[in-house]
Amino acid sequence: MSQPRHHSGAMPDQVGYLRRRRRTAVLGRLPDAPATDRPPLRSVTGTVIEADSELLLLRTREGDGDGDQIRLWISSATTVWYGGRAGMEAVRPGRKVLVRCTVDGLGADRIWVDFVRATGTIVDIGKGFVEVDAGPHRGRLHIVIPSRSLSRVLVRHPIFEPGFLFDVIGISSTDGPLALLPGTSQPGYRADEVTAPRTTGTVSRELRGTVTWFDAAGPGAAYPALDSAGQAGGCPDAPVGCAGLPLLSLGSDLLVRNECAKRSATVAVTECGCTAALFCDRCVECGTSRRGRIVELTAASFVDLGGELEDGCFNATVTVR
Repeated sequence: MSQPRHHSGAMPDQVGYLRRRRRTAVLGRLPDAPATDRPPLRSVTGTVIEADSELLLLRTREGDGDGDQIRLWISSATTVWYGGRAGMEAVRPGRKVLVRCTVDGLGADRIWVDFVRATGTIVDIGKGFVEVDAGPHRGRLHIVIPSRSLSRVLVRHPIFEPGFLFDVIGISSTDGPLALLPGTSQPGYRADEVTAPRTTGTVSRELRGTVTWFDAAGPGAAYPALDSAGQAGGCPDAPVGCAGLPLLSLGSDLLVRNECAKRSATVAVTECGCTAALFCDRCVECGTSRRGRIVELTAASFVDLGGELEDGCFNATVTVR
């Protein structure tokens, strides 16, 4: 069966490219990242095959066989996160890990084990769990909240009721995501009460605000304001956030700069992030960002730009290419 075409006749994977060409023709090409910025780091995502105090062996591609394998050296400087500070005993065969590599790319600087993030609107609450609507692309999540973590989560999510927003970081379990710490502070309004920005007729191509991460494989970004027309990839009923974002399409390129780590990289939009538009919050990792989430990065892209998954966000400038 042939793939559907955009109204222009282009295939879906060409739409982002064509729009970038048109924007460049009208507005000119934007400058590259500041010369003083540091390059992105290198991370590796995979499944643990074997691990000890000296060596980590990962399978980086799922398949019928062993897939692609990579070996990374472990040293006394390697740190591990498994819901908190942990040791190499948490890096067990079969577990998913994200590894930030050493500068030479041969070793593991930091390892995150079985990490998850759950973001969305509370739809139901029970003893020890919460049900969250994570949006049309991520569905409904059953999140387990251990008693030892409940007070920590509630400190930054004081309105624990259906209709309000929820954002937690934790680890995977057989019962579903295990919430261990808040991703960010909960906005004080209901999810259906987001205030749209005042429009002036012009939307800047340089955006400032909060960048968060979501649990997806490989590099990429979820953008909160994808066009719902044609094959651009947007949701017809997507909320309008408070950040005042231009409409883009899947495949668009974003120059993302972590203002805290002073690292920049170009990241392609690979997914609709319409749930992020509901969060009119701020990141306070280095100063206070402008209000609103302007992009969600995959966990790997977030780490490549100097982010720490347990921090949940970083202050950023995003330029539409």
